[in-house]
Amino acid sequence: MSSVIEERINELGLEIPEVVAAVAAYVPAVRDGDYVYTAGQLPFANGELVETGKVGVGEGLVSAERAEELAQLCALNALAAVRGVIGSLDKVEQVVKVTAFVASDPTFTGQPAVANGASLFLGKVFGDLGIHARSAVGVAVLPLDAPVEVEFIFRVRD
Repeated sequence: MSSVIEERINELGLEIPEVVAAVAAYVPAVRDGDYVYTAGQLPFANGELVETGKVGVGEGLVSAERAEELAQLCALNALAAVRGVIGSLDKVEQVVKVTAFVASDPTFTGQPAVANGASLFLGKVFGDLGIHARSAVGVAVLPLDAPVEVEFIFRVRD
């Protein structure tokens, strides 16, 4: 049976990737009752971190626009992790919380716009079920020098 959610993702010109392997001692997602919590997702594609560095304005920095794209990639990787735990993304009842961490140049204050990459994508995919609470936090550095890391909480059903 085809997944409605995966069809929406495909209509956006994307597809759910394989689950990104953990880079340390954790699992990509855990279900606890009606909730699935993801580990922080980095912008991996085809097993590779697609960008490194700090987000900001200026030479040698990752642009806010590019970081927004990377946040969407993090969300796509999160959906792979969730699907790996619950079997079908059609079981998602609500995107509850999104927390975006942005490795920021000290003068950069556009973390909310970067987090929109994940938030807007989830809205396109889940409609009203994609409306969520959110935090966007600037940090000095992220694992593997990633510019963006995003974690998620989903409410699901059987």
